[in-house]
Amino acid sequence: MRKWVKEHGLLLANAGLFLTFFGGMILSGASSYSEDQVAHGQPAVTVLEYLSTGDFVEATFENWESEFLQMGMYVILTVFLFQKGSSESKPMDQASPQDQDPRAAKPKPATPWPVRRGGWVLKLYEHSLSIMFLLLFLMSFALHAAGGSTAYNDEQQSHGQPTVTVLGYLATSRFWFESFQNWQSEFLAVAVLVGASVYLREKGSPESKPVAEPHYETGT
Repeated sequence: MRKWVKEHGLLLANAGLFLTFFGGMILSGASSYSEDQVAHGQPAVTVLEYLSTGDFVEATFENWESEFLQMGMYVILTVFLFQKGSSESKPMDQASPQDQDPRAAKPKPATPWPVRRGGWVLKLYEHSLSIMFLLLFLMSFALHAAGGSTAYNDEQQSHGQPTVTVLGYLATSRFWFESFQNWQSEFLAVAVLVGASVYLREKGSPESKPVAEPHYETGT
């Protein structure tokens, strides 16, 4: 068990942090939502009731949407683009293992099944990481729109204004403001990491080059 935990420590730590912060988001969000309800003469809600509100759905998937967009785009951009000196870039002056044609590899017992199968299965598998992020982004985008439209309509009704459909909500400036305010921050963080890793180091981290390596050396 200890060996398994060590082998999966990075995933377990991030999953644990996610659950911790997600739980904090739910509890604080329910409290904030209830305070707003009471201020408008409406009853407060329980935590479970909060989970079914448009506010919760919108807040959750608005953020997930931007994360999956960021990671998916990063995976795709690093296929074609380079940053000299950055540990986040493939090497510019030598062949990269990631570019090797799997069809030329000699199959081994541990070789992933799609590689041994070949054909269209391998073609999909070659791009399965970006496909996964694209699907997660589209799912989050749709749920952001659905939850956001519900929250928007609740506000509209409380002010005696007309409601909108989910598609109608997509045409509002509010929806795109919610999206763009998250998207821009995600790509800012990526740009800072790509640029900073040229000059700054973190000993022991695979996201950093070796501490003594020259700035102009691109990470491998």
